[in-house]
Amino acid sequence: MIKYNLKCTNNHEFESWFSDSSEFDKLNKNNLLACIYCSSKKISKSIMSPMVTVSKKNGKKFSKIEKAFKREKTKLIEIRKYIENNFEYVGTDFSKKVREIYYDDKSKKTIYGTTSSEERKELADEGIDLLTIPWISKDN
Repeated sequence: MIKYNLKCTNNHEFESWFSDSSEFDKLNKNNLLACIYCSSKKISKSIMSPMVTVSKKNGKKFSKIEKAFKREKTKLIEIRKYIENNFEYVGTDFSKKVREIYYDDKSKKTIYGTTSSEERKELADEGIDLLTIPWISKDN
């Protein structure tokens, strides 16, 4: 069994269990998955952390890994704060807005928002480079 953090196109996040990763892929391909909040059928896997079992033997190694993880998490939270304070949030209109900025040579706006993997591919095909950042929850 594997547990995935899932996200719909409306940015709702939820968890679900699958027998293996291919089961998720098969169900998602056949539109048999739906958001538990809005019933959207466009579901993607969200970032998740693996389950780590600690024993006395690997406890010291885990402690080092845990400290490194906390440092990286702190860095990601700092990046999120910087983006929220210095960029305009455009939500799911990101693809539209980034095109407007990209094709207007005079515009120097900085924005952030969400896109689907399909939208990211279309933007890349147009030569628009994007940076995807793991969006760490402040409360987690």
